Amino acid sequence: MGRKRITMNKGSSDKEIQEIFEDFIQYSKAKNLAERTIGYYENNYKRFKRFLEAKSITMMNQVDNRLIQQFTLHLQTKIDNAKSINTILRAIRSFLYYAMKLDYLFDFKVQLLKEEETIKEVYTDKELELLLEKPNINNCNFAEYRNWLMVNFFLGTGSRLRTVRNLKIEDLDFENGYIRLNTTKSRKQQIIPLSKHLSKIVQEYLQYRGGEPDDWLFPTVYGKRFTTDGAGQAIRNYNRRRGVNKTSIHLFRHTFAKRWILAGGDIFRLQKILGHSDISIVKEYVNLWGHDLKKDFDKFNPLEQIVDNCDYIRIK
Repeated sequence: MGRKRITMNKGSSDKEIQEIFEDFIQYSKAKNLAERTIGYYENNYKRFKRFLEAKSITMMNQVDNRLIQQFTLHLQTKIDNAKSINTILRAIRSFLYYAMKLDYLFDFKVQLLKEEETIKEVYTDKELELLLEKPNINNCNFAEYRNWLMVNFFLGTGSRLRTVRNLKIEDLDFENGYIRLNTTKSRKQQIIPLSKHLSKIVQEYLQYRGGEPDDWLFPTVYGKRFTTDGAGQAIRNYNRRRGVNKTSIHLFRHTFAKRWILAGGDIFRLQKILGHSDISIVKEYVNLWGHDLKKDFDKFNPLEQIVDNCDYIRIK
């Protein structure tokens, strides 16, 4: 006969919450989660811990659905933004679901707040014209030329800053028209197409700057890899010098997604290019920019085309 596994009664643990959280962090590290994710759990747990201390709660078996509802209400008194509150709750939810999985807690669902959908900001046609105007290579410095190309790259791939600043020259396959993305949010290597125009201007840039295959594609003026803050500041300065007040790098990603959708691109390919694991995230883009779909709707609408071309159908 096989041995019967002996387990504690679910929810009966008298372990301290802090001890279980430390176990959760070790478990997360063993799963090789990104340092940013670990930091995200730790930073938001600190807020939860302060709430628990104010209620003199230290043991895991004191945590239940009612307590988490109270924590949510507490957050609402401090933060006037459902999205920000949900960011905190998702971190705590991951920890609590870990505890439930190990039978430290009775199962319950951590409810998130309903978020109001807002239209994501994008760069306008005029702003893009200003940003994409090619600098005079004979007169500009390396930083301006590099920043111009980075803007083209962000708009032409929809990639995140973290991904782009970790690209090396060898990650671009000009012959076959592909880019290999090694640093992604999902931590999985990703292959995306390299458009003809982007391929052309990147090759021109590489002739200008030179470099070895394992060099950074977009380095600092000292040849080092950009930090996140350094790259962000470089693009902010570039945009402002071009007369564009918007300075967010992530807006290029939103702009890529919106223009893809409005041009008739399918959302499944968009999902792959943007590296989203869940199609529902991409569907949000369609919902957010649905009002823009009315542009030229009659022009491309099959019914309108048929009616316009058939006198006997057209209403007099």
